Amino acid sequence: MEKQNYRLYSDGACRGNPGEGGAGAVITDGAGNVIWEGKEYLGHCTNNIAEYKALILGLRGALAEGYKKLDVYMDSELLARQINGSYRVKNENLKVLMQDVRSLLSSFDSVEVKHVLRCHNAQADRLANLAIDTHK
Repeated sequence: MEKQNYRLYSDGACRGNPGEGGAGAVITDGAGNVIWEGKEYLGHCTNNIAEYKALILGLRGALAEGYKKLDVYMDSELLARQINGSYRVKNENLKVLMQDVRSLLSSFDSVEVKHVLRCHNAQADRLANLAIDTHK
C-alpha cells in the first residue's frame, strides 16, 4: 500500500438524545475519491456514544484496508478535543470507548484529528442516518 494520506470522515447520529443511533464513516484518497464507506445501526444510545462508535467504525475500516496514514475529520468538537487531549473524558461509558479509540490510533503510522463544520461532513452524516433508516 502506498504511503499517501487518506481522509476519514466519521459521524454519529441519534434520533433523540438518547435515541436510536447510527454510525457512518467515509474514507477518501488524496484526490477526494471515496474508496471506502461503512455504516452501522447502533440501537438506543446517546449522540456522544454514536460519535465514538462512528470513529471506531472508520478506524477499523482504514486498518482493514491497510491505510496507515490518516487525517480524521469529524463534526463533534467534543470528541476531537478529547482525542487531542484538550478535554478530559469524564463519562464512564465514553472512557471505555476512548480506550478502544486510543488502541486503534496506535496502529497507524500517523493520524491527525480535526474538527470540521457539519457541512463538511455530509457523506458520513448521510451514512449514519441511513443506518437508522434502513434498520426500520
